[in-house]
Amino acid sequence: MNASDADRDSNGMAAAQSLALTPADIHLWLAFYDQVDAESMHAAYWALLNDAEKAQQARFHFARDRHRFLVTRALVRTVLSRYAPIHPRDWIFSTNAYGRPDVANVQASDAGLSFNISHTHSLIVLGVTRQRALGVDVENFTAREVSIDIANHYFAAPEVAALGTVPLHRQQYRFFEYWTFKESYIKARGMGLSLPLDKFSFHYAHDQAVDITIHPELADDAARWQFWQFCPTQQYMVAVCAERVGAESSKLTVRQAVPLRDETLLSPTFLRTSA
Repeated sequence: MNASDADRDSNGMAAAQSLALTPADIHLWLAFYDQVDAESMHAAYWALLNDAEKAQQARFHFARDRHRFLVTRALVRTVLSRYAPIHPRDWIFSTNAYGRPDVANVQASDAGLSFNISHTHSLIVLGVTRQRALGVDVENFTAREVSIDIANHYFAAPEVAALGTVPLHRQQYRFFEYWTFKESYIKARGMGLSLPLDKFSFHYAHDQAVDITIHPELADDAARWQFWQFCPTQQYMVAVCAERVGAESSKLTVRQAVPLRDETLLSPTFLRTSA
């Protein structure tokens, strides 16, 4: 659906249309928040926030961060309403002991609806699924350079060794390959950085493959997880980690959206996927 195809409400905003989401489906939503600059959109987004979110937005010192927060919350609220008959203003959220947000509306949580968010410079990624754990991460790998010493200190030994064999001009890219996969996994586990980054590692059997090895200390099964990675533009890298659900193959669908305005179905080329 694009702007010309969307139904419109009385304010000229794109009207929400329900989307089917089976346990085999994973839906990703990408929002480039610099594309949202109209005051009318800001006002519409602000009207969706609850009092706690409005107070949290006000605490950001920089206008850019306030803008990102506003678009993120509008994206979450409007997208979730595509999968459950709940108005965007009426979503309730809770967090676990590690700060991971989840839906608290009984109707949605009973149906197993869950989401995960990541953002980087100018881009927000929201993943939505049902009845399975999900983690997403996005990084702008051209906006800043990172020291490879970070990998030496925090990555697993096989990753450090493999990174050392990569030509210098490709090490930054390979670092972010590892980093986005690692972030997606710890977010899917719902435990954040309480999981030591050196207790699990990713390896690549060939250019399009990815596999995970997990130390017994983490009490997890590598076969439980499935991974995808793609670059929506030349600046950004996205990784997805999802819990496998039965024998049915997972289907990953990607859309780009401006909340309440328009959306476009994308067909990304996946750089790496697990078997």
